[in-house]
Amino acid sequence: MKSDKAMRRMILSIAWILVGAVISVLSIFEMLDSFWSGFGGALVAVGILQLVRHIRYRTNEDYKEKIDTEVNDERNKFISSQAWAWTGYIFVLCAAVGAIVFKIMGKDELCSLCATAICLMAVIYLVSYMILKRKY
Repeated sequence: MKSDKAMRRMILSIAWILVGAVISVLSIFEMLDSFWSGFGGALVAVGILQLVRHIRYRTNEDYKEKIDTEVNDERNKFISSQAWAWTGYIFVLCAAVGAIVFKIMGKDELCSLCATAICLMAVIYLVSYMILKRKY
């Protein structure tokens, strides 16, 4: 089962590389604008890094043990969940400050964007809370 999952991840990494290369080539031939060349390059880079990581995981026992410990360790899971919580809090505070500053500056579109992001985060939080409350 684990080898099937690992193989799927490697295939997905190769797919990212191919999709990124196609997007980059289309951008080079000016079928897409310059934004997409950077996006394609990023996909290629991420695909290569992930592929190297998966190969290293399969071939290096010490690295495999380290990664398995990080993924399955309760302390790391707790730290990760706390980091996500802090990220959410800080994002909402930054968006709130941004909304106020943009409103003062007369940038109503940016103010609305920040306010919408705050509302979206609140809705996602509420739905997540309700789902997790039922689960636990």
